[in-house]
Amino acid sequence: MPELPEVEALREFLAVHAVGRTVERVLPVAFHVLKTYDPPATDLAGRQVTAVDRYGKFLDLTVGPLHLVTHLARAGWLKWQDTAPAAPPRPGKGPLALRVVLDDGSGFDLTEAGTQKRLAVYVVRDPADVPGIARLGPDPLADGFDRDRLAALLAPESRLLKGTLRDQSLIAGIGNAYSDEILHAARLSPFKNAGRLTDEETTALYEALRTTLTEAVERGRGVAAGHLKKEKKTNLRVHGKEGEPCPVCGDTIRSVNFADSSLQYCPTCQTGGKVLADRRLSRLLKGAGP
Repeated sequence: MPELPEVEALREFLAVHAVGRTVERVLPVAFHVLKTYDPPATDLAGRQVTAVDRYGKFLDLTVGPLHLVTHLARAGWLKWQDTAPAAPPRPGKGPLALRVVLDDGSGFDLTEAGTQKRLAVYVVRDPADVPGIARLGPDPLADGFDRDRLAALLAPESRLLKGTLRDQSLIAGIGNAYSDEILHAARLSPFKNAGRLTDEETTALYEALRTTLTEAVERGRGVAAGHLKKEKKTNLRVHGKEGEPCPVCGDTIRSVNFADSSLQYCPTCQTGGKVLADRRLSRLLKGAGP
């Protein structure tokens, strides 16, 4: 899933390549992708792209008085093309969801792999009209997001730390991968109660959060849109690395699996050597019987 660093890199890429260009046409290909109908997507044609912004994991192109807002969801991506195909795209079972063509012939495709079609595109007059943006918490890389702000957000929480970090209404932009990375850097268990951190743990979490996200944004800066996925995967230390040695201590990275996601962690660095119960293994053992 594209998270804050990747969406920020896409924002910077589009700010260079799309701002100043005029939208020639917008072509929805997948019926599910457009979540708004007034104003229609056709109203974007003939208007100039004047800015590109990011709200959490949402990407916002200002096109004249309108906004083309995208959430890439779990399996969506933006594919830039210096020369967009001349032939109109054909609706079908492929990954293409929407195509934007600019006045110089360049443009981008929004694609989505897999069968769970969650990529969403909105054409609105104000980004706040998008429900997902309206409910977002503060951006963790904003100047005003300091250690005390994080402490205040966590204080009333009774949830596990992993899920708390992923709650977009609490903190915007952190998903499954970077929450694993942040907790590993902070040496905190994903199952720790978010509202019961000590002062030292809160400071460690804040520093890990800012450092992890800032470094990821810096690595993505200037990287072409088509190479951002590989750059992210290459630099993750624990997420998606089950069975590999921890880059800090050498212990084996473990995984806890849920219905539609998983988390990775290092027992030595994060849980005092304790191996957390894997829901997947527990279900298998339960099903095996005596």
